Amino acid sequence: MGVAIARLLLGTLGALMLLGGIAIASIPGPDSSLPAALVLFVPGAVLLTAVILERTRYRSLDAERSGAGHGPGGGEPHPAEGRFRATEERFVDPTTGVTMRVFQDPRTGERRYVPEG
Repeated sequence: MGVAIARLLLGTLGALMLLGGIAIASIPGPDSSLPAALVLFVPGAVLLTAVILERTRYRSLDAERSGAGHGPGGGEPHPAEGRFRATEERFVDPTTGVTMRVFQDPRTGERRYVPEG
């Protein structure tokens, strides 16, 4: 399943849970429906917020917006463009075990993470 489809499905589920919680809370009557509403509202709000704020690790906004594929280790699929300079900073991604090299734009300080080797 693609990342975009997963985001869409999880976002839809979160929105439906959120709206369901609001709908249950708005039911009039002597019995309090607040606990039942919160059971849907809170997880729905958390899920929707996570989907909106989630970004793939080690990726620039340009790569996210363009839909460019992932490189090994979840970073950029290719070396950083010309304005970026390789730094001495390297680290091993704890999930994939891939060594990542940090590139930085000296003018703006923006960083890119590219698999090494």
